[in-house]
Amino acid sequence: MITFIISVALLLLGYFVYSKIIEKILGVDPARATPATTMADGVDYVPMKPWRIFLIQFLNIAGVGPIVGAIMGAQFGTASFLWIVFGCILAGAVHDFIAGFVSLRDKGCSLPEIHGRYLGNGTKQIMRYFTVILMILVGAVFVKTPAQLLITNFTPDWQIWIWPVIIFVYYMLATMLPIDKLIGRIYPIFGILLLLMAVFVMCAFFFRPEVHLTEVWEGLANRHPKADTNPIFPMMFVSIACGAISGFHATQSPLMARCMVNEKQARPIFYGAMIAEGIVALIWAAAATYFFHDKADLCAGKSGDAMVGVIANEWFTPVLAVVTVLGVIAAAITSGDTALRSARLIVADIFKIDQKPIWKRFLVAMPVFLLAGAILVYTFADADGFQTIWRYFAWANQLLAMVTLWAITVYLTLRKKPYIITLIPALFMTMVCSTFIIISDSGFGLPHTLSYILGGVVTLASCVWFFAWKAKKSEKLREKV
Repeated sequence: MITFIISVALLLLGYFVYSKIIEKILGVDPARATPATTMADGVDYVPMKPWRIFLIQFLNIAGVGPIVGAIMGAQFGTASFLWIVFGCILAGAVHDFIAGFVSLRDKGCSLPEIHGRYLGNGTKQIMRYFTVILMILVGAVFVKTPAQLLITNFTPDWQIWIWPVIIFVYYMLATMLPIDKLIGRIYPIFGILLLLMAVFVMCAFFFRPEVHLTEVWEGLANRHPKADTNPIFPMMFVSIACGAISGFHATQSPLMARCMVNEKQARPIFYGAMIAEGIVALIWAAAATYFFHDKADLCAGKSGDAMVGVIANEWFTPVLAVVTVLGVIAAAITSGDTALRSARLIVADIFKIDQKPIWKRFLVAMPVFLLAGAILVYTFADADGFQTIWRYFAWANQLLAMVTLWAITVYLTLRKKPYIITLIPALFMTMVCSTFIIISDSGFGLPHTLSYILGGVVTLASCVWFFAWKAKKSEKLREKV
């Protein structure tokens, strides 16, 4: 319990102290005009109240990552607490804040455009299509999870396809309609459910006398049931993404950058929403750690989304259990809809298609819907379809975070800002992503020691590349002087 309380306190301290340092480094200017005021179109560039933008950003980035991902990450033991806290403060929230701020300063541009501006045109072309595919995967995955929870917990007699169809139709509407007409109105309801869910689980820690939360000093050993093939590094750092750092978040930030009317809103909305998500992840990681340790018989063979029902039904009355499960469903739905919306905007940016006329929005979105629908059918048709998609999504998500960290490191370097705040996280995530693809069965499946060596080589090469580029850039600047 002490570890949990200290962890929450550190997350809050990160927001009230470290985020202000980042804000000062960026040079936030409250008098500067924002895209919402200079480019308002009534569809995507729509000025909104800060509290509404915060809720939308929080729900956009939350998804099932800080819940299901944190639950599965908790299998590794209390090391998950450290990753959530320090990953969130030093990497994830910084990643979200600076990427969102860069978009805010540049007409609300989509993430691949930021990659291209600071990492070159070749990177931009690759990341455009990579990011669109990732958004489509998110849209499909985040239909499957809420649909499965609804069927399992509320409508077991329904045909399996009914909820996926209902949710997917909602996604289509949320992708097409102006952001303030559907998303802006329904998200406060979803936000209340998500917050209630987190509060209920956290209260169980304090009011259920049998609950013993594992403390960090009890050991950081790997407690994963398949520890031999799932070392803490890099597996845990990929399993827990949205609660610590997630590339998906930076794809959502431009949506909100197009709605802000003051640059001072960037810190609470971008950094603050990530801290809020970190607290949600910490809550679920702590709950799952208790169940994996003290109620292992209930957890045997359970997937992450199934564990949500186990925890809710074991700890709460039927009414509170329903609200808790609905909160998880809301978290998933509110990421799936904006993922497809982001895909539409990125495709529109690629082909420079004006999105004000609805027929042009439909033209851009239709291929996105068709691909997402095909992937969704696969996840239901194949018994292992969902797990296969999720594994590749998890790694691709962290790879996107790595590329974004490198882009914003270049951004800070060019502006003679202290780039060390993003360089260290960029190097760390380079080591995570390269080692994961080398060591995992989904990649090359090489021996652990060799994988660490090769991951280190890739990371060192990235570091050398950066400083070589920086030296070359400095030399060119001196020649101009």
